[in-house]
Amino acid sequence: MVGKEKKWFKFWPNNIPHNIDYPEISLQEILRKTAKNYPDQIAIIYFKDKITYHELDSLSDHFAAGLIEINIKKGDRVALFLNNIPQFIIAYFGILKIGAVVTTISPLHREREVKYQLINSGAKSIITLNSLYPIIEKIKQKTKLENVILTGSKWQSFDVESNPKTLTDKKNVFSFAKILKENFNSSLPKIEINPKLDLAVLQYTGGTTGTSKGAMLTHMNLVSNTIMFATWIKAKKAYERFLTALPLFHIYGMTTSMNVPISLAARMILIPKFDPTTILETIQKERITIFCGVPTMYSVLLENKQIENYDLTSIRVCISGASPLPPSVQKKFMAITDGFLAEGYGLTEASPVTHCNPIDKIMKNMRIGSIGLPLPNTDAKIFDVTNHKKELPAGAKGELVVKGPQIMLGYWQNSIETALVLKDGWLLTGDIGKMDKDGYFYITDRKKDLIKYKDYSVYPRELEDILYEHPAVKLCAVIGKPTPILGQIPKAFVVLKDNAKITRAELIDFVNPKVAPYKAIRELDFRETLPLSSVGKVLRRVLQNEEKLKHIKA
Repeated sequence: MVGKEKKWFKFWPNNIPHNIDYPEISLQEILRKTAKNYPDQIAIIYFKDKITYHELDSLSDHFAAGLIEINIKKGDRVALFLNNIPQFIIAYFGILKIGAVVTTISPLHREREVKYQLINSGAKSIITLNSLYPIIEKIKQKTKLENVILTGSKWQSFDVESNPKTLTDKKNVFSFAKILKENFNSSLPKIEINPKLDLAVLQYTGGTTGTSKGAMLTHMNLVSNTIMFATWIKAKKAYERFLTALPLFHIYGMTTSMNVPISLAARMILIPKFDPTTILETIQKERITIFCGVPTMYSVLLENKQIENYDLTSIRVCISGASPLPPSVQKKFMAITDGFLAEGYGLTEASPVTHCNPIDKIMKNMRIGSIGLPLPNTDAKIFDVTNHKKELPAGAKGELVVKGPQIMLGYWQNSIETALVLKDGWLLTGDIGKMDKDGYFYITDRKKDLIKYKDYSVYPRELEDILYEHPAVKLCAVIGKPTPILGQIPKAFVVLKDNAKITRAELIDFVNPKVAPYKAIRELDFRETLPLSSVGKVLRRVLQNEEKLKHIKA
């Protein structure tokens, strides 16, 4: 519970409680309740296909029964290696219904990245696309995977032929459609869930060192964040139409564009791949009312020369997160749609949303450049970076810390990192910010060395580790170089060993095939030396300041 004395309550949106009494239920109960109360309401629109809430609930039941048949039990981790297709949502809730734990993997990830997450999570099964199976086939012997479930990218329901026989004839490789068909009449055993302690999702994020860590999100974490966000945006039951363009494998998309609409009996219009023209056509055709996105999405849409030919006035609310929203983009997008584009803030460890600007007709309550106010039941403070017991006054810069029912239990099998970020119930975000006199929060810098490329997080350490695998590299550092549109691009600085001969292009080609496309090194400079600390650590901030100065002068 958040006390009555908070500064931000003065600017609180009308009819939204400071604190909500959240039901202690499992996340799948949200789907069950919606399916019971609104069975014929359309849940998913995927190209020409439509799935009702009754069908979605039933299909996830069938899938859950199929998981039991292949020996998946409560507490087992099951990986979703999929993009935005109906199978993702069906599998997600099927996994939860048997008490298993979802862990998502980006389809953009390459072999080494997928292997790391599967090994770290101990995933017992994985659901993926036929086209991604070659990655799994190469690495599965090094993991704890016992079986693989394959599907095509189309929605074919019980069409067993959606998978090539050359794949599903392999041992412990199953067809998604066949699992649904063979368990059509199966019933599920009752699984006891402790919402506050049992994990629903093991969501991977990156730490200050760049090592990917699994944030342990309970059912209660996700239920509370779902309800508080749905309440904040003043969404109407069985009315809203969500554009589900954010990737569902990312916690931002998972909560705001899947769990929230399901809690509202809203329509989810699934977009498997971001394409500006497709987005504009979909908003107009489906009369989208709510669109959660990232700054790059809104910027790219505004750059489309045909945007004024589309009717976008159905949009009531857009939310922008993941990186700072340029004021010019915010103002222009609101002018075209006549809706709200509000900036918010969150992080994986918080399920993820903690802050958002008010969705209110009183426009003065929306602060351009601010991440807004803490959501219901959420407290936030600015602490001294060097003393996490010292709260700083309004206007002072320090580390943003947050507390609320959406905060993770900790990092999976990583008590040391957990102790570094969870202190006395507060989550240390790693972001430098400030709070103004009215209680609005602002992010001013990043404590972590994360590179934000097109709103994706890129960890310098991962790229540096690969560079060091090359025998010609003596010393290296990777930073984010500022750019006007893409945010930051990964740029490497390399000192070669004596007599080593290699070109920039050759070294870039050595690294980039080993990582997802968004992590690719875009620029590389050779240097005689790199700035070092007294203990020999490369000072990335010196290199970052060099690039910032170049960016300003340009």
